[in-house]
Amino acid sequence: MSETITKPKIAEELLAELQTKIEEEKQVILHCCYQSDFIMEEKIRIWSSTYLIDRNSDHISKLIHFENISLFPTWTDVPVAKEYWFTLVFAGLPKGCKVFDFIELIPQNGGFFEEGIVRNSSDVYKIKLDI
Repeated sequence: MSETITKPKIAEELLAELQTKIEEEKQVILHCCYQSDFIMEEKIRIWSSTYLIDRNSDHISKLIHFENISLFPTWTDVPVAKEYWFTLVFAGLPKGCKVFDFIELIPQNGGFFEEGIVRNSSDVYKIKLDI
């Protein structure tokens, strides 16, 4: 006598909810290079109002972690005439995202902005920033 093994069925709603949770766990990493001025010492910082914006949807990924840069209101010193690298970690982008923008929305001039970043499979990027 052979036993028949049946796979359990998972409700479609539950599968959809689990997929959303998986998407939330993904992260996008930006390794950012800031070139300081050749004349004087500069200072930089990042604001919590820094986002990745999917160009094809209304999705916005929030900044969740930062390394080697201070969060507003504290400043980070940048050596004269040198490249300065820092890392930003954002919540994941949707699976369908192909191109996104990096924007620091701040109430003054000089926020970081890089548009048209083409998505790659690793979601790890190196970008050079200008203010």
